[in-house]
Amino acid sequence: MSYARVLCVGLAGVAGHLVEVEADLSAGLPALALTGLPDTALNEARDRVRAAVVNSGRDWPNRRITVNLLPAALPKHGSAFDLAIAAAVLAGAGELPPAPLDRVVLLGELGLDGTVRPVRGVLPMVAAAVRAGITRVIVPAGNAREATVVPGVTVRAVDTLHRLVEFARGEAALLDPPDAPETTEPPGPDLADVAGQEIGRYALEIAAAGGHHLALFGPPGSGKTMLAERLPSILPELDDDAALEVTALQSIAGVLPPDGRLIRRPPFQAPHHSSSLAALVGGGSGLIRPGALSLAHRGVLFLDEVPEMSRGTLQALRQPLESGRVVLSRARGTTEYPARAQLVVAANPCPCASPAGDHACQCTPLVRRRYLGKLSGPLLDRIDMKIHLLPVRAAQLTVATEPAEPSTAVAVRVARARTAAAARWATGGWRVNAEVPGHRLRRPPWRLPPRDTAVLHDALEIGVLSARGFDRCLRLAWTIADLDGRDRPAVGDVCEAYQLRMGEPTTRAAA
Repeated sequence: MSYARVLCVGLAGVAGHLVEVEADLSAGLPALALTGLPDTALNEARDRVRAAVVNSGRDWPNRRITVNLLPAALPKHGSAFDLAIAAAVLAGAGELPPAPLDRVVLLGELGLDGTVRPVRGVLPMVAAAVRAGITRVIVPAGNAREATVVPGVTVRAVDTLHRLVEFARGEAALLDPPDAPETTEPPGPDLADVAGQEIGRYALEIAAAGGHHLALFGPPGSGKTMLAERLPSILPELDDDAALEVTALQSIAGVLPPDGRLIRRPPFQAPHHSSSLAALVGGGSGLIRPGALSLAHRGVLFLDEVPEMSRGTLQALRQPLESGRVVLSRARGTTEYPARAQLVVAANPCPCASPAGDHACQCTPLVRRRYLGKLSGPLLDRIDMKIHLLPVRAAQLTVATEPAEPSTAVAVRVARARTAAAARWATGGWRVNAEVPGHRLRRPPWRLPPRDTAVLHDALEIGVLSARGFDRCLRLAWTIADLDGRDRPAVGDVCEAYQLRMGEPTTRAAA
């Protein structure tokens, strides 16, 4: 037999596509040609596969070998095709019976000694195989635990090419995936560590309950970073669908924990302010990698010292914040990654950033405007709440008082509010208030009475509030009502939402 075919999976962003790996052996000058739009790493598989076959004790066919990857028009990236290419070549040469590998997806990179090494993106690859009707996969031993996360598939593992050949010949068995380790995630930062800052804590609770974006302004040491780092501690655990999405993105980026477990805790990404555009939203030549925004999907993206970031990098956030996805177009195709993350930004009020506050600032008004000008109007318009934090006083740090409310207590209220919102918007498929389209809130049965939204109408008429800001205030009002256990927002909720939106002191904070 001079022809054989096995199955593999190629990735385009987070979406996988079933790939047929064909091998044809014919008379001619000995060579191996790869077709089907392979990238550089895949083209180099010719040398890896040949060395792995020889060092596994098998004869390399001394013929002209053509390996085709179907569909040919789909660009192929990476080294995950190595194992499938080797199996197809050996099957075509008669060294490996093809029947045991029929309707089986093969994934893995080959070392020159014939070992099968782990690869990135196994979880979305296996998920794509299941969607295509494949129920059996063979993966590297290092990826076996990760692959078992996908329901509806039988996973077996290999550590060497020699083991795969012996399995096909009926001379050995494949490896079983390891059992799930008994591990517990260490506790994260707790809100009980934050001294004072009641308005900041309250805004954080609203942000968690409704999925709203948040901006924190204040002098150094006022607690901006501490508050942002504790937002994941009051968010509910991810459900199955969200956990699979997040784990798949971590797998593609190569940052999945070694045990390959399903990620249940909402992710937290805090890129440095010197991060590039590609690091923030994704990019790269050839295989486009997800950026920090996509790695924060269903979690929190925290940008500290945001005025120090380049203006172009920040402007790239505008479209993903609205659509919840990143679409990256290159000459060889378009890649899309989910990016429904909560944005939290923190900034000092000016370059001198006096700890004593504005009254001790030595910056001119022009310098202050230029400093915060990196946060453009269109970007700020997409942030639901702007909170100005005051310096922490000595009494709040040193005077013995009752401990601050811990994250566990706040998380209970957040979960209750999210449950109410999810039940209300179940017909639309929205999880939190921040995802609800504005037109749904402005139409019956969810439209609020004109007397309750008068403050928003007046602000919109005089140009203080944009149409986007109007809708975001409505979403905030619904979240405030959910936290208070009410079915619908009242006029006080709308006014409070407007104050949080405009960065004004709220009546609740004053109380």
